[in-house]
Amino acid sequence: MRHLLISTVLVAFAGVASAQSALEAWQEDRTQIFDAADIDPEQFIWMARPIVVFAQSPNDPQFIQQLELLTDRFGALAERDVIVITDTNPDTPSALRTALRPRAFMMVIIGKDGRTALRKPAPWDVREITRSIDKMPMRQQEIRDRRVVD
Repeated sequence: MRHLLISTVLVAFAGVASAQSALEAWQEDRTQIFDAADIDPEQFIWMARPIVVFAQSPNDPQFIQQLELLTDRFGALAERDVIVITDTNPDTPSALRTALRPRAFMMVIIGKDGRTALRKPAPWDVREITRSIDKMPMRQQEIRDRRVVD
């Protein structure tokens, strides 16, 4: 059942992303999952922290598990300006697949500066992901800035 839900979400959001820019769609609803084919990675520099999940097929068990882990705690990711991007089509390589060259399943965290911050060959829990993001210098500055405003 959960696999069907994730597939439905991916198909639904692919249409939304193509109707408007991915950046606009993400700013309206940060719980969307975007297809890498519809993404220009440059538009997210200094705006968001992409998490890109690669697989050879949408049926890859690690891919499905990673999406389940991410969707269970979207709130924690949205707090950290994370956009979730998937790429399960190695036959037509996206700009992200070409740049990051995954061999099979891979989860990548990209910083707001556009640099690869972390690569993982197995699914990672949101708690581990948020800890890694919270250690990034820009995220540390965001936390300090928020304390000053509060």
